[in-house]
Amino acid sequence: DSGDSVSELREWRPAIYRKCTDVLWLLLFCLFWAGLMFISGYAVVVGAAERLVLGYDSFGNICGRKNTPVEGANLSGLDMTNKKYVFFLNSCSLEIQGPKISSLSLCVSSCPQQQLNSLEDLQSFARNNGSFLCVYNLNVSSYTVNPKAAQLCPTLPVPPSKSFPLFNRCVPQNPECYSKYASVLISMVNEMDVFHRILSGILAGRDTVIGLSVLALAFSLILVLAFRFIQTLFIHTLIALVVFGLLFVSGVLWWLYYDYRNDPSTELETEKENVKFLLGYAIFSTIITVVLLSLIFVLRKRLPFSVQLFRVVGKIIGRIPFLLLQPLWTFLILIVFWVFWVAILLSLGTAGTAQSTSGGQVEYRALSGICYMAWYHFVGLIWTSEFILACQQMVIAGAVVTCYFNRNKNKPPPHPVLSSISVLFCYHLGTAVKGSFLITILRIPRIVLLYLYNILNQKKNAKPLFNCCFCWVCFQKSCLRYFNQHAYTTTAINGTNFCTSAKDAVCILARNSDKLASISCFGDFFLFLGKVFVVCFTVFGGLMAFNYHRELQAWVVPLLLLGFFAYLMSHSLLSVFEVTADATFLCFAIDMETNDGTAEKPYFVDQELLTFVSQSNKLIEGQNHRNTRPFQDNEDGTELQPMV
Repeated sequence: DSGDSVSELREWRPAIYRKCTDVLWLLLFCLFWAGLMFISGYAVVVGAAERLVLGYDSFGNICGRKNTPVEGANLSGLDMTNKKYVFFLNSCSLEIQGPKISSLSLCVSSCPQQQLNSLEDLQSFARNNGSFLCVYNLNVSSYTVNPKAAQLCPTLPVPPSKSFPLFNRCVPQNPECYSKYASVLISMVNEMDVFHRILSGILAGRDTVIGLSVLALAFSLILVLAFRFIQTLFIHTLIALVVFGLLFVSGVLWWLYYDYRNDPSTELETEKENVKFLLGYAIFSTIITVVLLSLIFVLRKRLPFSVQLFRVVGKIIGRIPFLLLQPLWTFLILIVFWVFWVAILLSLGTAGTAQSTSGGQVEYRALSGICYMAWYHFVGLIWTSEFILACQQMVIAGAVVTCYFNRNKNKPPPHPVLSSISVLFCYHLGTAVKGSFLITILRIPRIVLLYLYNILNQKKNAKPLFNCCFCWVCFQKSCLRYFNQHAYTTTAINGTNFCTSAKDAVCILARNSDKLASISCFGDFFLFLGKVFVVCFTVFGGLMAFNYHRELQAWVVPLLLLGFFAYLMSHSLLSVFEVTADATFLCFAIDMETNDGTAEKPYFVDQELLTFVSQSNKLIEGQNHRNTRPFQDNEDGTELQPMV
């Protein structure tokens, strides 16, 4: 009996070790999130995100809300519910002194639409519009009689201004003041935080950004349905649209760059920056166009096989129709997490103590340790996002594996998606945590290199070294992401831990790379063309919409974010086909190695998939003019068995 117990313990030892490893990784992730929640609570308590978004005056009052008084500042703690805009008393002669603007700022209910030339005009404007442009403790009736009115009221003449959604500021419309005001604000934003600049651009064109984001979602859904139901007609149509979109968008970008560059009214810093960004966009778009057109020309003869590939993948997804909804849930979870992350980042950026100065004004001094919290918070963004994406990949791979290793193809297993989700939460969360952690480890050096590159940007000798490091890190990340996906599929088949699954997946892919790599890469290329289609037409809509707004807002930043969002949306929805194809071909390779087609060990593969792979291999053999070995038996390495 003791011998039997020892043998049973030896058999169970790998499973116990695997379970303990997953539990430890999951515990590490939970501890990390405990630290993240502590930082979030601390940021909410000590931060003031409203101060960043709504703006505040020189006395510590946040415009558009009720405020609490600051000790030593008599004009703090005022009710500014109806005063939503920041007005600078000396808007035509702004200067930066340290981390703030030298001019006194107030919260006002409305900006002066006409020029005010005297104190009487200020008094009349206050009485007629209820907007007081002098310091709060100066009564409106004393504007013309108080000897200190010249110091407590704005510098005359007060130029006409407009309430513009750039930090809720009153922007002067006088050309000279306008240019000075814009340059000072932009310089201050650049010195403080680049996030302010992005936020201002999004606020200025928020309606356009929301509308075009919905358009990107609509394009992505159309692509998913087209890849699923009309593969034959859609592949040729997609190529034609992508070619047209690339050429058209590149042409429009060059035309806009030429138009902005020769516009004599381009004098503001933001407008000059628009020209620089347009030149960068045009060059990047042209390079992408040349590369993709060359690849399309080279791969044009394989269009029939791409149609057959998506027909096979569409048939598999047809057996699991709820698989198409998985990216939507993942994207919604990511959106919720990103909104939470941005809100905490805003709170961290405004975390500081209010201290009164000798003149009764208020300054905010940053707390110690905020920089380290921000880095921790940034790592949380990467790791959690990768973990959510890893869970999606494991759910899709688990559902595909369940349907592939099912003998009765006409009767698929019930609820494969729900079954895959339950298996993920019960057994494989540690695997997803470990895989996402490895991706995070490779992303952090890239961010550090980018930071060092910006510091050493003036040294020309350092640029080639940094470029080589960037390429190497990006290559490693891409390879690791590719092998992670196959490791998740192997985990769904065998139930092994991440390291064992990754080793087995690499061995299988290495033995069958000449058979499956070209098929998988060709399918990924056409999916990438679908993503390019969404980005091209979304960016074109953004160019047409933003081109009509050549004011203070730097619309190139929202355009860049819009293109990134369009790519992310299309990638999230089309990843179903990518993960399904990769998981299917890995299952096929394992099926060929594990079984031999006899009555004792029959294949799990259906006839359509087997025919497609055979025809694809014949095409490769004909093009390479050489004979290739069939799928070899599993003589070395770990033999994988379908999980019951």
